Amino acid sequence: MSQTACGRRAIVTVTLNPAIDQTVYVKRLVPGSVHRGACLQISAGGKGINVAGCLSDYGVPVIATGLLGADNAGIFQELFASKGIEDRFVYVPGRTRINIKIVDRTADDTTDVNTPAPAVPAFRLTALKRCLTQCAAQSSWAVLAGSLPTGLDPAIYRDWIALFKSCGVPVILDTSDAALAATLAPTTAQTDWPDVIKPNLAELERLMGRALRSQNEVLEAARELRDRGIARVVVSLGAAGAIFLDAESTWLAVPPKVPVASTVGAGDALVAGLAASLYEGRPWDECARRAVAFAAAKLQRVGPHLPSRPRLDSLAVQVKLTQLG
Repeated sequence: MSQTACGRRAIVTVTLNPAIDQTVYVKRLVPGSVHRGACLQISAGGKGINVAGCLSDYGVPVIATGLLGADNAGIFQELFASKGIEDRFVYVPGRTRINIKIVDRTADDTTDVNTPAPAVPAFRLTALKRCLTQCAAQSSWAVLAGSLPTGLDPAIYRDWIALFKSCGVPVILDTSDAALAATLAPTTAQTDWPDVIKPNLAELERLMGRALRSQNEVLEAARELRDRGIARVVVSLGAAGAIFLDAESTWLAVPPKVPVASTVGAGDALVAGLAASLYEGRPWDECARRAVAFAAAKLQRVGPHLPSRPRLDSLAVQVKLTQLG
């Protein structure tokens, strides 16, 4: 029985450019040298898939859709089956890309090597559009997340945001660069803009075309986007937390310090926490607190996984909230 069969409307996540993440740990990364890895972990990845995994761990009904390479889909199918995620992916010829993550334990940071995705035939995009229309009828929120495979129109998110919103489904968008710029182009009708966007600082700087050197400059940029018609803007700031802005209030949410297993997917967990909180109807300040708690919890794990709800509740209490402006 699908998760939506019980009558609860789901959150649908859309991932156009998923990946198999191979995470290797080294004591210290020295470019040009031979390293002995401490261990290798392989997991299904991609921003929307990471969001779906975290949402499912939290107990929210989830539909995951998008595009997957047919030749190595098994690891994704296993993840969906183990977490009870409704799999609505459309398969394309070839292999889903592999992303290599090298975790430097001394520097406590991660180096990413991302490989290209397979080409997407036009007829599979047509099939995906039909699938999205069906998913919209079952969903209360949609999360469109991640980069685009080479060759796709950067404005494709804009078209699919319009599809969801025409069905009354609000949209959270987490993408960057050409895809984000095309979605928020001045020619886009405001009724077709996402309800929430979540750039990180670097993505926001590229979108605005300027450096943002202070908290006030970040706030000014976020307010510009809100004033254009985006109801809620969330800017993730890494270890410094995230800024949450809507029409009524602005909050800085700073996570507690936690042991770090991997920084990969922390931003996706934040999006999951935000989506779950909006799904539950929480006030905006509580959305900020819980979203950052999700990110802090994810730092302690490799792959799209969260701890128990009591552990998340404990982390949420430790998040420091400051009202800005």
